[in-house]
Amino acid sequence: MTKVDLTANQYEDAMKLLVSKMNRRFDKIKEGGGKKKIEKHHAKGKLTARERIHLLIDKNSEFLEIGGFAGYDMYQDHGGCPCGGVITGIGYIQDRPCMIVANDATVKAGAWFPITGKKNLRAQEIAMENRIPIIYLVDSAGVYLPMQDEIFPDKEHFGRIFRNNAKMSSMGIPQIAAIMGSCVAGGAYLPIMSDESLIVEGTGSIFLAGPYLVKAAIGENVDKETLGGAHTHSEISGVVDYKVPDDETCLKTIRELVSQFGHHEKAGFDRIESKSPKSPKEDIYKLLPNDRAQPYKIREILKTIVDDSKITEYKSNYGKTIVCAYARIDGWSVGIVANNREVTKSGKGEMQFGGVIYSDSADKAARFIMNCNQKKIPLVFLHDVSGFMVGKRSEHGGIIKDGAKMVSAVSNSTVPKFSIVIGNSYGAGNYAMCGKAYDPTLIVAWPTAKISVMGGEQAAKVLMQIQVASMKSKGDEPSPEQQKELFKKISEQYQHQTTAYYAAARLWVDAIIDPAETRKIVSTGIEVANNSSVEKFNVGVIQT
Repeated sequence: MTKVDLTANQYEDAMKLLVSKMNRRFDKIKEGGGKKKIEKHHAKGKLTARERIHLLIDKNSEFLEIGGFAGYDMYQDHGGCPCGGVITGIGYIQDRPCMIVANDATVKAGAWFPITGKKNLRAQEIAMENRIPIIYLVDSAGVYLPMQDEIFPDKEHFGRIFRNNAKMSSMGIPQIAAIMGSCVAGGAYLPIMSDESLIVEGTGSIFLAGPYLVKAAIGENVDKETLGGAHTHSEISGVVDYKVPDDETCLKTIRELVSQFGHHEKAGFDRIESKSPKSPKEDIYKLLPNDRAQPYKIREILKTIVDDSKITEYKSNYGKTIVCAYARIDGWSVGIVANNREVTKSGKGEMQFGGVIYSDSADKAARFIMNCNQKKIPLVFLHDVSGFMVGKRSEHGGIIKDGAKMVSAVSNSTVPKFSIVIGNSYGAGNYAMCGKAYDPTLIVAWPTAKISVMGGEQAAKVLMQIQVASMKSKGDEPSPEQQKELFKKISEQYQHQTTAYYAAARLWVDAIIDPAETRKIVSTGIEVANNSSVEKFNVGVIQT
């Protein structure tokens, strides 16, 4: 066996271990509030959120989950919040892509934590941007009161959900809400602001104030069913549109309603017959070094993702630390912008560090992004970037201006943008490569991803210097041993905050994915985005 094969095997083993670790963690998350809570849920005659989604979507179709790691390792003082207490994602219903939002009542009775609100808003954002129907499977006790100050009053908090209900209605985006459990207080507005609503007999209830609050507020004694059960709201108040006997019938009725929706004009992204890459998709495991400082060939990774392993490279001999290329993914035409980790030479013969954006790379990428917008070609960004080049030569060469051109092109881009964080995504490099702040249609991470303002070791050194200087100013100069221990502590904390799991928990990325699924996720994303229109691209003054 050759040395190259040994290295590839090492990379493959390391990546497979990371994927296995990811899958084990996600399997635990899928249990929601735990097996005992699920048993209690079933005892009430209710399906779990995941069981509901499984019955709702088309048989033999897949569910593209968004925010599966939301809330991961957060809110430990409150008992945790697996999956953010709500399951969201894109599923096909009657061959139509739909956004599905399903409260998980096994987690704190489906109560809303701060991350729950953020996740719901992201689901609505995806539905609005791509003009796809949204289905709410409601089963929630409302705002988690111990943290109400972090979920209730601000612009990106709970109330924004209902504002989006109204906006989507005005945009002609169908919304269906199924009341399959509790629907309390402000949360009661969500289903009723949807276009159509269903309620399940015996388990579904909806009211602005529950029996206990009614008793406390006005002294009235009333039971839950009389106050806001299926009979009350389907036969007396007329608040809901359909009364159904159980979860299964409810989900079947939703499928029937979706089957009758009309269709919008497609965006018109080009697609031809799909061709598989020349190598098996699992070969992608062999190409990324487990040592993030090691160079590798990004073009080889691209060949495991694109049709027929074929790319048409743009300005291949210029701006070499970014690869720009046209290709097809599952038949869809795409423009790819990928950081190149190889050490290269510029056209002037100067050495360039891999993963760093230089002026020539930024200029090339900006022009390529504009070209893709001009030709209505979706963009795919593959991040492994340390940031923009610094130093006297770069500053004199106008790195700030060239970087601003690239950031401006990404900001004004109107075609769908898909970001795949495969390695580092640091500082302004994250912005230029279409990080979360730049409205990617979807942004996902490999388990190898690192997202932060700068590399862990550099950041830890800076933070330690600041802390040591502060201690010295107070007359407390630490010994070399104390400084070493301090550096270790700061470094470990910072490294933890750069991981893919930390990012996914806070929805800086939509999902952590198996690298072998990259091609499928991009294809699904473009198919979903094709349901919307594309605005005219305006480059802005900075591009002139």
